[in-house]
Amino acid sequence: MTREERELRQQERERRRMVENAAREAGRGPLDVPFLLLTLLLTGVGLIMLFSASFPMAYYEGENPAYYLIRQGIFALGGIVAMLLIGRINYARYRVVGKYVLGVAVFLLILVLVPGVGRTVNGATRWLGFGTLFTFQPSEIAKVGVILYFAESISKKKEKMRSFKEGILPYAVILGIIAALMIKEPHLSGTVLILGIGAVMMFVGGIETVWVGAGVGVAAAGVWAYLSGKIGYNAKRITIWRDPLTNDPELMRDAGYQMRQSLLAIGSGGLLGVGLGKSRQKFMYLPERHNDFIFAIICEELGLIGATLIMALFALLIIRGYWIALHARDRFGALLAVGVTTQVALQVFLNIAVVTNLIPNTGISLPFFSYGGTALVIQLAEMGLVLSVSRQMPAS
Repeated sequence: MTREERELRQQERERRRMVENAAREAGRGPLDVPFLLLTLLLTGVGLIMLFSASFPMAYYEGENPAYYLIRQGIFALGGIVAMLLIGRINYARYRVVGKYVLGVAVFLLILVLVPGVGRTVNGATRWLGFGTLFTFQPSEIAKVGVILYFAESISKKKEKMRSFKEGILPYAVILGIIAALMIKEPHLSGTVLILGIGAVMMFVGGIETVWVGAGVGVAAAGVWAYLSGKIGYNAKRITIWRDPLTNDPELMRDAGYQMRQSLLAIGSGGLLGVGLGKSRQKFMYLPERHNDFIFAIICEELGLIGATLIMALFALLIIRGYWIALHARDRFGALLAVGVTTQVALQVFLNIAVVTNLIPNTGISLPFFSYGGTALVIQLAEMGLVLSVSRQMPAS
């Protein structure tokens, strides 16, 4: 080793030490209060609406009317603790875990497709579980894996992101593998969500505009093919989307019933709603009222004004998340906040679009509101990642 090489290595070590010291000092800052309060507020309102939407189902199942609330509340408390703990850790430490989380996610996505291992609900095999008390979707872990790995990898490349070989190909391959596994489940909405997260992070990372245009073109072609019935796993859902009031007896009994009841719930709410806890559609009329279609119950009970206020809370959370990304100390922190915030934004849009029949029913939950303990814990843990980034923002 030459003298110049030794000096360069010494300079690199000094630079890393300075960065680590700066990160440790910055890590002593407070959590971003607006982002934290918005997260807690959405979680609290979500629990209230979940109780309202689920107690009839719990009663008919012979359980305590608060059965779903209690289970979700336990997971919510665990998720809030996880959020605060993760938010207190220097986010630079999460650089090393991205590839492992992504690897575990791919393994679980393969495992869920093994006959006799994955759990099938309504024709889709998306779940793994242990007994009846704990089930989860590997796609939830895949979202976290993509965000962590893409943020770590893209943050180191800078100008290399402009090349196809280093800035497009490796990430396209990863997204392609995950998408192929999820389409086999099938889980179209989750696939769209993960592809959207990856695409936005690549765009923020600095890929050429021409590739952005090409990606939009491919996405548009895929949407056209799906809506025209050339691809897709459930043609009935496309038919119902086009004509939710169809008189076809088979569709009315099957795919059309849920959408009709959803639209009835939304229309019944009017401007001010029928009142909290007074929904009629939740009394065994609307399927998945406490899960994917909980927004319809929100519209029925709280009306247009209440639903708009909840959407405004989501909008404020998303805007604040992107604000934190803009003020992050480094590229890794910025990409981390962008990835998490984009996931929330896309998931909220897709859920509300499905419930209001803006797009075909693809089966996607509403963050912080839909029933699902493990999903809620993961969502709150992701909010902790953004809070960790907020603690290290440079002082203005």
